Formats: sequence, structure tokens, C-alpha cells
Amino acid sequence: MPRLTKIYTRSGDDGTTSLGSRTRVPKESLRVSAYGTVDELNSVLGVALAHGLVARLAETLPTIQNELFHLGSDLCFLEEDKETYQIPQIEARHVSRLEALIDEMTAVTGSLENFILPGGTVGAAQLHVARTVCRRAERLVITLSREEAVGEFVIPYLNRLSDALFVMARYENKRRGVAEPLWDSRL
Repeated sequence: MPRLTKIYTRSGDDGTTSLGSRTRVPKESLRVSAYGTVDELNSVLGVALAHGLVARLAETLPTIQNELFHLGSDLCFLEEDKETYQIPQIEARHVSRLEALIDEMTAVTGSLENFILPGGTVGAAQLHVARTVCRRAERLVITLSREEAVGEFVIPYLNRLSDALFVMARYENKRRGVAEPLWDSRL
């Protein structure tokens, strides 16, 4: 476990930050933007939980938040440094767990018969915000992966997580008895 004795270091005042291996990079680097967006996603999930979600989501999301810390550590280390440092990483089991969750919740919500608008309960709306932040993180990681190697399961995880967040928003509305706002293509 990392131990932070001092929050500020002043070392970033020059516009750089350290990757996990202590390699200095510009704060606006694609890798930092990618794991920073994963951190943003984690915070959005914290807001969704703070609003109060149905029990199944309230028990599931803290696990996902921990996995997002794994994903952040996966991204803040270059692939060649991962052999030197024993860090948590996203694995196939994390992707499989999301797929099982999607299937479980889809069995409750039913299949999608129309496009829906983000909304319903406050919790569902916040899960939709999380979904869009997740998609942005996915796009950033894909862009990064075209320049540098990333963990094998990082992109599949983000792809499944955005789908899971969509289904979770639907699940929250369904369990709360709130109708999903439907897209009206005639307006």
C-alpha cells in the first residue's frame, strides 16, 4: 500500500508528473489524460453511490471502483516496467465479471426496444454520466494504444464497463419503478 505523508511535493510545478516507475512525463501526455479520466470516472461513481442506489448496485459499485484503481495502476506504468513492479492490473476475470453483471441486470430490465434518454432517477442519471466518462476514457486509451502498449485487458474492460453502466442505469430506474425517458425521433 502506498503511504502518502505529504500531499503536495511541488515537483509538478514545472508541468510534469511521475508515472508509477518515477519516469517524468508532461501532465498533458496521453497516458496521464487516460488514467486521469479513469480517476474522474471513479469519482463520478462515488457521486452516484452518494445519491443512494438500489442495494444490488450499492454492493457492486465499490468493487468496480477498486477495479478502476487497478486500471489506473495498469495505465500509470509502462508495459516494460510492469515486470519490475508488482502492480494490480486488469485481468480477464474482471472483464468476465462485468459480462456476468450485464447479463444478470439485462434479465431484469429486458431488452432495449427504443433508444432512451439519460435520466429517470438521480442515481440513474449519474450512472449515465459515468457511462459517458467511461467512453471518453476508452477513446483516450485506444488513442494511447496506437502509440504505446497498454495492458491486454484495459480496453475490453472499459468497453464492458460502459455497457454495464448503461444497464445499471436502466436497472436503477426499473427497481425504483421509474419509467425510462424514451427518445422521440419525431420531435
